[in-house]
Amino acid sequence: MRILSASILSADFGRLAEQIHQAEAAGVDWIHVDVMDGLFVPNITIGPPVVAAIRRVTKLPLDVHLMIEKPERYLEAFVEAGADWLGIHVEATLHLERQLKRIQELGAKATVTLNPATPLETLEYVLDEVDMVLLMTVNPGFSGQKFIPAMLAKIRRLRRMIDERGGQALLQVDGGVHLDTVDQLVEAGVDVFVSGSGIFNENDIFENVRRLKEKINRKHP
Repeated sequence: MRILSASILSADFGRLAEQIHQAEAAGVDWIHVDVMDGLFVPNITIGPPVVAAIRRVTKLPLDVHLMIEKPERYLEAFVEAGADWLGIHVEATLHLERQLKRIQELGAKATVTLNPATPLETLEYVLDEVDMVLLMTVNPGFSGQKFIPAMLAKIRRLRRMIDERGGQALLQVDGGVHLDTVDQLVEAGVDVFVSGSGIFNENDIFENVRRLKEKINRKHP
């Protein structure tokens, strides 16, 4: 089953609990939380206390994406705050395999994340150990960016890598996931679709989720 994860980066933070409740009622599967430190990416968002507050208002899995330098400093804090899935970037830590194992030891699912220009070869020695791979399909840091078309070939190649190795890792994409890109992403083999502006940037969250899930779950030849 394909999964729709609602990115709160595009939500109205003044009504965050309300909008999370609406997304949950509309049928999203996960809540995606982007954590930015103003160093790894040119933006600053939230920390463990906000994740803990989100945990209190939803029973959906929390998919926390750390876009921070030296994420190993905060793994325990975010798992304790309620992260079910915790993602770190290949580009952000020197000891990638060690930190991914640490996430799993703490009781969360481990996600390894790649920026658009980072080669898939960086996954070679961790792909069999992780629970999910997140391919960024925009340059991270801001919501509402347009999908980078060149990423489709990268997604297809990662799909082949996972399948050929008999791996169980989910393939997730984040960036520019809208009605006009979902069909291509389904065809390319994506399992988990992160959408922020595609869900929250219009008034009707219910209709946005319905239309996205209809496309995501449509059978392709």
